[in-house]
Amino acid sequence: MTELLIDRETYETNAVHIGTQQKSADMAQFIQEVRSDGLYLIDIEITDSRIRSIAQFITKYNPANVMVVSARQYGQRPARLFAEAIGARASVGRFIPGSLTNPALRSYVEPDILFVTDPAADQQALKEAVNSGLPIVGICDANNNLRNVDLALPANNKGRRSLALLYWLLAREVLKVREETTDEDWAKDNDLEEWESTF
Repeated sequence: MTELLIDRETYETNAVHIGTQQKSADMAQFIQEVRSDGLYLIDIEITDSRIRSIAQFITKYNPANVMVVSARQYGQRPARLFAEAIGARASVGRFIPGSLTNPALRSYVEPDILFVTDPAADQQALKEAVNSGLPIVGICDANNNLRNVDLALPANNKGRRSLALLYWLLAREVLKVREETTDEDWAKDNDLEEWESTF
């Protein structure tokens, strides 16, 4: 078994594995168990392994053509910091309809790949990416539908600490694949708590 990118305790402390009380049929494959309070728990081993594959996948694209979106408040700062770290574009807060499909708009961009924080909350961007034929990567919670997501990162996409840790790790792994950082250098220059702040 491959060693986890960070210790299991860090994943658990940041509630990365805590899903919702609903489970979609699509996400059943990623669920490890159901807690007594009805919350579905996501398998940390799969989450960890997906972070690695998503980092590899993202590095196949020119960073400037990677677009990260987050309508969710707790995902906005981590998504923006992730985009800055890897040289991608970020669209946080309200997504302006037509940004991926209407060249007449000032907000119009033509990315090669879309990364969504939550397929449900980022539905407008997702729909436009599908219409434009873009590959879509998304952080998917226990209740998400995977119909238009090409590569899912099964994890808690609602919690502040979970989103901070996921984006922090993704940025580190992308830069490691590009040989632009090491675990030690990344941790030294990037305080995880900074990524958790909502301001």
